[in-house]
Amino acid sequence: MKHIIYSLLIGAAGLTLSSCDLDMTPETTLSDANYWNTEGDLRGACNRFYQQLGGSLGGFNHDYRSDELRGNSANGTSDGSRTVPNTSGDWTDPYWRIFISNNILEKGLKANVSESVRDRYFAEARFFRAFHYFELVKKYGDVPLLLKAVSDTGDPVLKMGRTPREEVIQQCIADLDFAAKNLPDIDHLDSWGHVSRSAALAMLVRVGLYEGTHKKYHHTEGGDYKAHLKVAIDAAEQMINVDKKHDLYPDFAKLFTFDGEGRQNKENVFVKIYGPNGAGTTTHNNSRTMENTAHVTRQTIDKFLYVDGLPREKSPLKVSPETSYDDIFVNRDPRLEKTVWKLGEDAYKGEYKPFAFGEAYNLKKGFMMSEWETQQKETVDKMIIRYAEVLISYAEALYEYNGSITDDQLDKTVNAIRQRAGMPAMLTNAFANANGLDMLEEIRRERAVEFVDECLRYDDIIRWKIAEKVLPTNILGLKFIAEETTRTRDEMVDRLTTGTDAVYNEPDVYILEFAANRRFDPAKDYLYPIPLYEISHSDGNVVQNPGWRE
Repeated sequence: MKHIIYSLLIGAAGLTLSSCDLDMTPETTLSDANYWNTEGDLRGACNRFYQQLGGSLGGFNHDYRSDELRGNSANGTSDGSRTVPNTSGDWTDPYWRIFISNNILEKGLKANVSESVRDRYFAEARFFRAFHYFELVKKYGDVPLLLKAVSDTGDPVLKMGRTPREEVIQQCIADLDFAAKNLPDIDHLDSWGHVSRSAALAMLVRVGLYEGTHKKYHHTEGGDYKAHLKVAIDAAEQMINVDKKHDLYPDFAKLFTFDGEGRQNKENVFVKIYGPNGAGTTTHNNSRTMENTAHVTRQTIDKFLYVDGLPREKSPLKVSPETSYDDIFVNRDPRLEKTVWKLGEDAYKGEYKPFAFGEAYNLKKGFMMSEWETQQKETVDKMIIRYAEVLISYAEALYEYNGSITDDQLDKTVNAIRQRAGMPAMLTNAFANANGLDMLEEIRRERAVEFVDECLRYDDIIRWKIAEKVLPTNILGLKFIAEETTRTRDEMVDRLTTGTDAVYNEPDVYILEFAANRRFDPAKDYLYPIPLYEISHSDGNVVQNPGWRE
C-alpha cells in the first residue's frame, strides 16, 4: 500500500478534488488551507468518484475469467496459468479510491455546512469506500481495512496486516446502511448518474447475497451466512415493496442502447455516464471490441431454456443433430437471439456468417451499428446495477435462506424477468417438481442467461464454489456446418467434437480450449495472489494467500 500513498501525497488535493464545476479553483492551486469550506467543495471532491468509475468496475469490460465468454486467447485466471505479480491494479486501484473516500470523510468535517448536507456527501464517500472494499474482498479475502486518510508515508498503518474478511464486510454494510439513509432518492439527484438511495440498497443486496452464499459454500470463518442473506433480503424488499422506485424496462434489446438511458428507464439503478451522446468527452469502444473479442461459449448458449421451460437435456423441442447454425434459436428463450447473432443478420462489416469473426458465438447484446462506426468514441451509458439484478438476487437469497420459494415470490422475480423477455413458460414449484428440475439451479440459470456479458458470472461461480467444475473443462464454440462458412473441415477436424458424451453430445462443435490445457486448483485459485510489493513493503505483515508461491 505504501507506494499508493507516495503518489497520493503529491498534490493530493488536486487529485481528489476534481470537479465538473467550471468556477472551481484551478487544481494546481488547491490546498487544504483554502478548500473543504463549502458544499461546493464537498460536491467537487465527490465528483472524482465518477471520473474514476471505469474499467472492470464501471465500464464496458468483457469478463473472460469464467466459462461464459472467451477472448482471442486463453485467460490466465480461467485456465489456471496466472502467477504472482509484483504489482497489480486489482489491489492498488481500489486502495487509491478508498483513500479519496477517507480523505473526504476526514477533511470534510471542517466544511461550514449543516449536518444533513455533510452527511449527504459523506454518504457518497462511504458508498464508494464500500464499493471498492467489496471488490478487494471478492478477489483477495482478508485485506487491510484502512479507515483513515494517511498523510505521512511513515505512518505505521501502512504496514498493517490483513483484516479478517468478516470485519471488512461488516464495515461495507455499515457504510452502505449510512449511504442508504443519507443519499437522495433517485428522483431527486443533482446529477443523473450519481449514486442514490437505490444504488446503496442495491449494493446491500449484492454484498449480502455474495457473502451469504460464499460463507455457505466455502464455510469461511466468522459471521452467519444467513445473517448476510437477510441483509440482501431486507434491502431488496425495501426497494421492491416500500420505495417502489424501479421497474423492468419493457424491451430487453433496447435496454442496452440509447433508448435505455436516463431516469425514464426505471430499470437503471447505478449507471456509468458516457457522453454527451454523439459528442462525448468520456467514451468507450464497446461495439468495436464485440466484433473480434467478445465470444460467447457454447456452455452459455446451452443455458438458455426452450419455450416449454425445459433445458437442452430435457426438452423434446431441441433440434438435434443441428444442420444449420440457426437451429440453436428454434423454440428458444427469445433472449438468445438478442444476445448472439443469427445467420445473415447485418453485423459488423456485413451479413453475419459463422467463423467469420472467431470460433465462438459473437456477442450481439448491446451492439449499436452507429456506435461501431465511431471507433473509440462510443457514448452509450453503462448500467453497473439494474433492477433485474435486484429481483433475481432476491429470489436466490430467499431460496438460500429458507430452502424454498413461493410461486408468488417467483412471479415477482424470475417470472417478471421472463415475461419482459417474451418467454412463454413460467417457473413454478409444481412445474419444477413435475419435470425433475432443481429450483435453485433454475434460479441460477435465469441469472446466467439474463446477465450475459454483464460481469456477474465469474463472481457467481466463485461464490457458489463450482469453479473447479466449470472451468477445467473443454470450452466449446460454434458448430461447424460446411455450407454456412468459408472454413474447411480439414483445417478444423482436430478441434471438433465427435458427438460422444466424453466431450459433447453434438458432433462437430469447435473446441476453443481443451480440458487438458485448463486447470483450477480449489486449494488456491478461489483467491487472487497478493502482489509481492504489498508483502515486502508491509514488513511481512501482509501474508500471501494459501497455495501461491512468492
